[in-house]
Amino acid sequence: MATLLYRLGRFSYRRRRLTLAGWVLLLVLFAVGAATLSGPTTSAFSIPGTESSRALEVLATKFGTTSDNASAKVVFTGDLSDSSLAPAVTALKKLATVADPVYSADKKTAYVTVSYDVPVTDVSIADREKLLAAGDVVKQDGIGVEFSGEVTRTTEESHAAEAIGIIVAAFVLIITFGSLVAAGLPLVTALVGVGVGMLGIQIATGFFDLSSSTSALATMLGLAVGIDYALFVVSRYRHEIAIGRGGVEAAGRAVGTAGSAVVFAGLTVIIALVALSVTGIPFLTAMGVAAAGTVAVAVLITLSLVPAVLGFCGTRILPRKHRADPAALEHHAKVPFGERWARNVVRHRWIALVGTLVVIGAVAYPVMDLRLALPDDSTAAESSTQRKAYDQLAAGFGAGFNGPLIIVVEAASGAGRSAALQAQQAIGDLTDVVTVSDPVVNQAGDTAMLTVIPGSSATSEATKDLVHDIRSHTVTGATMAVTGTTAVNIDVSEKLTDALVPYLAIVVGLAFVLLMLVFRSILVPLKATIGFLLSVGAAFGALVSVFQKGHLAGLLGVESTGPLVSIMPIFLIGILFGLAMDYEVFLVTRTREDFVHGASPNDAVISGMKHGARVVTAAALIMMSVFAGFILAADTIIKSLGFSLAFGVAVDAFLVRMTIVPALLSLFGRAAWWLPRRLDRFLPNVDVEGEQLTRRLHEQARAAAREESEIPAAAA
Repeated sequence: MATLLYRLGRFSYRRRRLTLAGWVLLLVLFAVGAATLSGPTTSAFSIPGTESSRALEVLATKFGTTSDNASAKVVFTGDLSDSSLAPAVTALKKLATVADPVYSADKKTAYVTVSYDVPVTDVSIADREKLLAAGDVVKQDGIGVEFSGEVTRTTEESHAAEAIGIIVAAFVLIITFGSLVAAGLPLVTALVGVGVGMLGIQIATGFFDLSSSTSALATMLGLAVGIDYALFVVSRYRHEIAIGRGGVEAAGRAVGTAGSAVVFAGLTVIIALVALSVTGIPFLTAMGVAAAGTVAVAVLITLSLVPAVLGFCGTRILPRKHRADPAALEHHAKVPFGERWARNVVRHRWIALVGTLVVIGAVAYPVMDLRLALPDDSTAAESSTQRKAYDQLAAGFGAGFNGPLIIVVEAASGAGRSAALQAQQAIGDLTDVVTVSDPVVNQAGDTAMLTVIPGSSATSEATKDLVHDIRSHTVTGATMAVTGTTAVNIDVSEKLTDALVPYLAIVVGLAFVLLMLVFRSILVPLKATIGFLLSVGAAFGALVSVFQKGHLAGLLGVESTGPLVSIMPIFLIGILFGLAMDYEVFLVTRTREDFVHGASPNDAVISGMKHGARVVTAAALIMMSVFAGFILAADTIIKSLGFSLAFGVAVDAFLVRMTIVPALLSLFGRAAWWLPRRLDRFLPNVDVEGEQLTRRLHEQARAAAREESEIPAAAA
């Protein structure tokens, strides 16, 4: 692989204008495609095949109802009556179908349901403004008005998160490289990659149902890995220039060596994201594939566009003071920090190992209280109209009013009502049930629908238990199913939880096999996968502490706490897996290379940290800044994912890879690199370190030298 990438790097450097033109053309074509083929996104979560999804299909068939059409609730508070609400109701009826007001027992709270005959994606911003204006007409009479429902949510996106991440990344790159050109190159190429990825996702929305969070997730990952991968190649290129190689050769060797590690690191992220398809959850699969596509683009840009841009930069890729004497880059007045750190870790390896494990264990401990659910208006910002409407309905009608359950009863023709009455009686006797509505029967008389109001909120454990209790009951001569938004969310959460262990097993098993291929070792992959689990545990623990328990929530701008979003664990495992393997590869490959060439185990560890710690530190700080910028996002999923990834990267890079890994490698000694001979012969050699490439280039150089020495002799 290293030899192939070496040739690609040389080609891209030499034919830089052609390479650049190719990427510009691709960007233009994707932009045209996005402008003509893009479609809407969705924020709905559903899983085909679950009981709640099947029941929704029955309702659509038997009653002609559909959950796809948009709706909203307008909530009024104050001294209420039909006459006081009449102006608002009249104005709302001009926009859509409006039900009569429903009042609380004390007549202090009321609501009307506004139903549109089009999907929420077809409700424009102008329609939303008209809805808000129509409800607000009674505010002048001292009546409070709030709104809930997807129609009322704004779809405007803020790019402050990306901007902050890019600014911090630029600052780190300038410090690392000491050159504006070198700092700007990874940023520019990463932005090109994100642009292509985002346009590709826009095109995909015209053909597939993608979540509204897909673009943010892909942007987050695309920026982070795009900058980091370019950083590794540019750093290696500068090293090659500093030891006297020409631009073409330096680009070839940089892509052949650092580029090999980029390919492996990128593949781990891509495979982990694509593996989300094993969960059988369509929206999760779509998000994973879309993000994986953006990462793949980042890898391709790193291997082709980066060396091409290096060709345009010339010596400006170096600090101004070193352009006349590139070799000065390799001469350090003092011992590098990475070397000093590694020597201290090796010298005090037991203290470093045990102390770090204690810290990670303390941070990870809150994961024992992890609770998962899908977000609703109860997790919205307290200042938002959706959260105010939710709280007012809960106060006026009970906590369970915001999470009604729909019971679908199917029986023989004409027997629907009697079966539904039997179900009504059985459900009414259950714990935590406030009311059960009278059955609504379809025209054929074979299907009935009941509405159950729980006593607890939609995301509570009591409501989840109630759903299971209802499903455990049977109705003679009929089938009964539970659906509605609350039941759908419960089914999605449970499906995600059930998929977590198999997915984790796939990811961990994959990590072990891939690292065994790279490092030709048993203990190194085992250590790497255990370290990955430590990073995930710490990230989960911090996530629970902040977003579920509320510790430091105000400092991070978390306005409401509660169960974590159900998709968070699987996404966090998949993404952190890929990123953790990045640092493992970039740090440990140099250690293995030096050990193979005769260095003692401890000297190899110190050498690996000496050459890799600075770049990995910069890469980790860049990833942390990009992810942390998304904490400013309004979307709960993106905010919590940004926080957990930033924290997880910090733990993995600085505690696991730069402390635990060198300590363990020192303790293992030569045993760290042991691999059974039969297994060694069976496994293919992927040559991530570029050993075969280096050997081949040396042989070519010696052959060329012999030819030159033979020419004068032949002439004589």
